[in-house]
Formats: sequence, structure tokens, C-alpha cells
Amino acid sequence: MERLERRSPQTGTTRFAWQARRRFAEFIARDDYPCLGARAAINARACDIHCYARLGGDVSALARDLSNFVKSPERQVMPFATFAAIFRQPTRLDETAFEQRLWKVLRELNRRDRTAWDESVAANPDDANFAFSFAGVGFYIVGMHPQSSRLSRRFDFPALVFNAHAQFRRMRAEGKWERMRSSIRKRDFALQGAHNPMLTDFGERSEARQYSGRAVANDWRAPFKRCPFSH
Repeated sequence: MERLERRSPQTGTTRFAWQARRRFAEFIARDDYPCLGARAAINARACDIHCYARLGGDVSALARDLSNFVKSPERQVMPFATFAAIFRQPTRLDETAFEQRLWKVLRELNRRDRTAWDESVAANPDDANFAFSFAGVGFYIVGMHPQSSRLSRRFDFPALVFNAHAQFRRMRAEGKWERMRSSIRKRDFALQGAHNPMLTDFGERSEARQYSGRAVANDWRAPFKRCPFSH
């Protein structure tokens, strides 16, 4: 599903799109990269990568592309189909500033969404079963940026990766999830030299705490409220 972006104000130059997508694929395909699902998506060419001008800016193009991804036949049949949004700027955000922009993007996407929240996940970010929903699909979000404290998320540009929760449920039903989860955590420890303090299993604590990659306090609250007008 990889494709080159056409030149436009929303996506930036074709040269940037080509370079960013190549770097992203190389970053994920490294031998020491922890997430085996992400590597599988890259190797199977099931990662739909799009490039945009600015994290926290206009999300119209992102909303359109993510909606098209949700509707694509490939997402239904490929086991690790993933959508990645890479932003050209800003590249000098600290972890708090990146987190603020990440949630600004999710709020704007939610404001444009006209479909019902995925019924398999909770809409309240304080709920242990919360997941962000767009176009009727629940997603686990992985934020990446150059200043991330987690090496597995320290990418050259700000990026948001959307992983459909349906994939995780399918793996659990097939008895594959526990083994992959264990392998990913071991690989992440080997890369980082320490366990990720934010990691919990779905249903134990809201996954919203994990989206940005920043270590947050116990009383942290997601700056998000489900839009009452679009749902």
C-alpha cells in the first residue's frame, strides 16, 4: 500500500515524502526494532505511509487518507495493515510539546468524524477499555519523534502510527498474541536497557497514557473529550 505523495500544500514536497518514507521503512526494519508487528507490516508492504506538512496543523488531508485506509480492502485481509502519518515539522519538540500536539491532532480528527465510535472500545479516555476511534474503527496510536525517551519511538520526524484494535483481537482469538507480546517486551528491554513503565495490557488501564511515549504521572489525564456533535 506504500505510495509516493503528490506535491501539495498538505503533504509537502515529493522529495520529502520519498525520503521520510524510506527512513521510516529503514527504521522499522532494523534487526533490533522491538515491534514485530510493525516489521511484518513493512516487510509485507502493508504499511500505508502518508506525509504531511505540520503536526498540529490542518488535518483535512490526514482525515481523508485515514478514512480511505479504513475503507480499503487491503486493511481487511492483511494481518498487520497499518497507517502511518509522518510530519515534516516541527522536529524540535520536547516530549510534553509533542504530546500536546498529538492530542490536538486526535481532537481535530474526532471533530471531523461523522461515524459512531467503535463499540468494541470505550470513548472515555479515563476508561481502562479506551481506544481512539475514527471512521468507526478503534486504533492504538503510537507517537514517534526525534526527542522521544523511548528508543523504539525516536524517529527523525514526528509521526503517528494507527494500529487497528481488530488486529489484536484477531491475534488473541488465534492464540498468537501472548507470544508476540512477550517477544516485543523482551526486545524492547534489550534495546532500551529498561522496561517501559507505561506498558499495560488492554483493559488494565487506559491506553491513552501510552500514545505519546512519554512517562506520565499516575494522575495524568488525557486532554480529550469525545465530541458530542459528531457522534
